[in-house]
Amino acid sequence: MSQPIYPRTINRQQDVIREYGRILSAAVVSEHFRKLLLSNPNLAISAGFAGEMFQLNNEDRNRLTAIRATSLADFATQLNVAMKPAMAGYSAVSAG
Repeated sequence: MSQPIYPRTINRQQDVIREYGRILSAAVVSEHFRKLLLSNPNLAISAGFAGEMFQLNNEDRNRLTAIRATSLADFATQLNVAMKPAMAGYSAVSAG
């Protein structure tokens, strides 16, 4: 039985955006993490960075681990495209 789909809350959206930003930041500052993220995103996310784990639910993790890129710029571009449909369900008007 599938679970119902609820629109994301602004806090959840902000959390996801922050986590994706942390992942990209880690890839910028660490060549090792960047190479791992590009070659095996699931392992990179599972391993975390600098002793900290990334907080992603299965949907957000799957979105990120499905990306296949050869450069960090390409990875970031694909992540941005993949995030748009997920974030489209929320509007500031409906949050109030």
